[in-house]
Amino acid sequence: MNPTLAGILFIGSLVLVLAVCYRPLGDYMYRVYTGSRHNAIERGIYRLIGVNADSEQRWGVYARGVLAFSAISILFLYALQRLQSHLLLSLGMEPVEPALAWNTAVSFVTNTNWQAYSGEATMGHLVQTAGLAVQNFVSAAVGMAVAITLVRGFARDKTGELGNFWVDLTRGTVRILLPISLVAALALVAGGAIQTFADHSTWTTLTGGEQTFTPAAAASQEAIKDLGTNGGGIFNVNSAHPFENPTSWTNWIEIFLILLIPFALPRTFGRMVGDNRQGYAIAAVMASVFAISVTLTNWAELSAGGTVPQAIGAAMEGREVRFGVSNSAMFASATTLTSTGSVDSFHDSYTALGGAMLIWNMLLGEVAPGGVGAGLYGMLILAVITVFVAGLMVGRTPEYLGKKIGPREIKLASLYFLATPLLVLIGTAVAMATPAGRAAMLNTGPHGFSEILYAYASASNNNGSAFAGVSVNTAFHNITLGLCMAFGRFLPIVLVLALAGSLAAQTPVPASTGTLPTHRPQFVGMVVGVTVILVALTFLPALALGPLAEGLH
Repeated sequence: MNPTLAGILFIGSLVLVLAVCYRPLGDYMYRVYTGSRHNAIERGIYRLIGVNADSEQRWGVYARGVLAFSAISILFLYALQRLQSHLLLSLGMEPVEPALAWNTAVSFVTNTNWQAYSGEATMGHLVQTAGLAVQNFVSAAVGMAVAITLVRGFARDKTGELGNFWVDLTRGTVRILLPISLVAALALVAGGAIQTFADHSTWTTLTGGEQTFTPAAAASQEAIKDLGTNGGGIFNVNSAHPFENPTSWTNWIEIFLILLIPFALPRTFGRMVGDNRQGYAIAAVMASVFAISVTLTNWAELSAGGTVPQAIGAAMEGREVRFGVSNSAMFASATTLTSTGSVDSFHDSYTALGGAMLIWNMLLGEVAPGGVGAGLYGMLILAVITVFVAGLMVGRTPEYLGKKIGPREIKLASLYFLATPLLVLIGTAVAMATPAGRAAMLNTGPHGFSEILYAYASASNNNGSAFAGVSVNTAFHNITLGLCMAFGRFLPIVLVLALAGSLAAQTPVPASTGTLPTHRPQFVGMVVGVTVILVALTFLPALALGPLAEGLH
């Protein structure tokens, strides 16, 4: 079959199934987060941690819950790695060294899943399952909880109460992530993904040599790593490994899982604010940016331009040959447009302009559709900025969903937008300006700069994928990238929760003839334009020094 036609059919089938799931899954999540009844499992968890599930919290209390839970999770995961050699199912693995243990703990708790190590050679079964896989669930649930809290800020009036963090965390995990992950894991096992706690095994290769292989519970971790937009793989090559991603149809399932919840959450948003048209508008913005990115990435890869393909005479180097160029490009687009970081091909070997699109996807703030929860609240922040800009154009106090966007609201939204670019640009500048940062570079020139820019864009946006042409397992990069991940996750979350509290305390403003309709194609186009222009103005100089300089050479 023609590669272009095969790619169109692959992408078209994904879009169709996602559209079918949009309403039922979005409505189900609406019922999960707005229902008043707690099931038996949830009641047991609340008793265990001493939570009054029927009480609600103000934004400051909610934020402290998020930060306290995340801090404890980082300490637990750090200790688990450092004590690995004394634990069951360690497979004889040594303790993870301190800087790498810090980086990994922060990475998985922040839903980044950046991996500066080879999973099968570093982590035993217990750390993988009780440590990393557990964080895949709860870090995703934290992102969903924060998004729902912002939606409550728009939906509620004259109140400081925004829900209960512990209830939102528990329900997101128990009612949404666990059931879907179970079904997905069974499907992956049926497709050939492995699921075992066996010890090391030694195989004889085709050339007569011996190779030691570490089996793992790959299917269960693969399911939640994609569904929760996490991305951390058990094996070093991630979803390019046949034991994680065995066939072309499991590749389709994994991309579907990555996009499923982020694209359905706008429906939940529409239901909670009482206007489904608002959900359709946000979904349309996400879909528009997604379509543009996927199209341009496929064009760049199929046209075979750039330094690497010209050097080798083809565009297949670094691609997943089982699936082809287009399916590899689709996977790369899906993971960088969300905060997944999972890969089934080598991003460092993409064409210069194809690699530039992957960096651009992350620099957009990963809002199309973005990470689980994080994509929705990022897009709502951009919607707030858009109505503020529109209000300035007509000389009217901007409003969104009946809430005035005043000085406090726009300051919080602006700080949210500025936080990640500052981390990306400062982190990249420090790495390029210091001997310790440059020492890890395997390439020089524009491509080497692109690798550093990609690393700090990935960490600061909580993505987790990498160009991989840079040796990041050094004390300098483990510490600095860990700091970028932590600030890139928790500073925006605090700002989002503060904005939710400010919105919920307002008295609703009735719509008038001067109110900007936020459910029409005009608004969709404005949000897309604001998103692209803001990112272009912020990052174009950095992109010009790296991938654009390489691609236009």
